[in-house]
Amino acid sequence: MNRKNFIKNIAIISAVAGIPGFYAWKVEPFWLEFVYQKMPIKNLPSTLEGKMLMQISDIHIGDFFDYQYIIDSFKKAQQLHPDFVVYTGDFVTYDEPRNLDQLAEVIPFFPTGSLGSIGILGNHDYGVDYKEEHVAKNIVDQLASRNIQILRNEAVITNGINFIGIDDFWGTNFHPEKATGNYDSQMANIALCHNPDVCDLDVWNNYKGWILSGHTHGGQCKPPFLRAPILPVENKRYDAGIIDLYDGRTLYINRALGCLRQVRFNVRPEITLFTLESA
Repeated sequence: MNRKNFIKNIAIISAVAGIPGFYAWKVEPFWLEFVYQKMPIKNLPSTLEGKMLMQISDIHIGDFFDYQYIIDSFKKAQQLHPDFVVYTGDFVTYDEPRNLDQLAEVIPFFPTGSLGSIGILGNHDYGVDYKEEHVAKNIVDQLASRNIQILRNEAVITNGINFIGIDDFWGTNFHPEKATGNYDSQMANIALCHNPDVCDLDVWNNYKGWILSGHTHGGQCKPPFLRAPILPVENKRYDAGIIDLYDGRTLYINRALGCLRQVRFNVRPEITLFTLESA
């Protein structure tokens, strides 16, 4: 092989090798998937049969990710006219105060449900080292301006559903027993818990029903047909999608709308649309 052909072949190989990197950086992080799931719920009021519950998780507004994509995604989501919208934490990727100003730019576009809008905080919503309560309070106040109620180890009955909200496992306000103490077996219940590792703690007060989580981003990058090699949880079973906990609880882990860093491979961003039905 002469020198000219050698250089040409190297250029071709380099270009082909660069395609996956370009895809993971510039394509998949913005290739939103609306995931449709059925959600059978015990004691669901007949008036809620067939209603839509939208789950949005891990938005990660900040400096490391183009949040115009978040605004565009929110506009598409609101056009689906959800009945309930639940947020399962990490509204920001907080590393400096201006991230809260960036959140304020996006707040007017946050989707809301015609029957209710509920949320919980994630670890990043507690600021640097997940220990800044004033950051969490700012986020709660901003979301309240959009009529999104953030539950902090408490519950609220909204149009026939008892929403139980557990504050973040790694934050400064983790008191799950206060939340699960509001479990009512005679009602339709949905629990919100950012970090799915909490499912393995003895704090659930015999809860039966759905638990909606986020936090893992589905691993954000994973080889085809294999589990994600990196997950920010102790229980590596908790990656994404529906997981039966074999005790009357069903866990759903959303793959996240945003990114900590702008890279995804084989784990598309997600907004989940649950159709409510009687169990």
